[in-house]
Amino acid sequence: MNIFPAIDLYDKKAVRLYKGDYQQMTIYSDEPWEIAKDFQSKGAKFIHVVDLEGAKTGETPNLDVVKRIASEADLFLEIGGGIRDMKTVKAYLENGADRVILGTSAVNDEDFLKEAIATYGERIAVGADVKDGYIAIKGWIEKSQYSLEEFLNKMQKLGVKTIICTDISKDGAMKGTNLALYKELSKKYTLDIIASGGVSNIDDIKALKEMNLYGAIIGKAYYTGAIDLKEAVEVAK
Repeated sequence: MNIFPAIDLYDKKAVRLYKGDYQQMTIYSDEPWEIAKDFQSKGAKFIHVVDLEGAKTGETPNLDVVKRIASEADLFLEIGGGIRDMKTVKAYLENGADRVILGTSAVNDEDFLKEAIATYGERIAVGADVKDGYIAIKGWIEKSQYSLEEFLNKMQKLGVKTIICTDISKDGAMKGTNLALYKELSKKYTLDIIASGGVSNIDDIKALKEMNLYGAIIGKAYYTGAIDLKEAVEVAK
């Protein structure tokens, strides 16, 4: 299993939200690339980046920060947050990102999703953000018409390879991740599933690894010291 330590960007800073709430934001660093270098020094090979401003606006206000993270840390970089057109996909992939994550646009714009997959293949991932059993969109503010199962079935049919599945109710709460959900998904789908939301301790990592998941995202637990990243990377191997 691969460990994806996370950096959320807002106003060119590394921040964290509590359960996706922009009013409950903690700033961790004015130099996100330094955090990325720390990830690498602890053995990480991957990094998960989210542009929280982009998620709201559909623009790329932190593109230069993403570019600097990519140039200063030798990590496989995936980025999500407000990617709604081919121009934005191209901008990220040409500025150091290895994979882009489509969220709201994968739900609302099937033609765009198909074009992105046809053009970039496995460099396109999809975020499945779950709230009360349904896919949430637009920075987790709105509920879509899709249940998680309907959405994942559709993504698998369309040829999506990688899904980042977040249980919003667990995100940033430091009360453990939704192990039952990921166990069910790992049995049901051939997708590469990355668990996200509430990965709070080394036992979560051990449990997720046993499910043969493709990856797990560590966010707040890294910043608070609840998970030793070096240990997590070793355990996940």
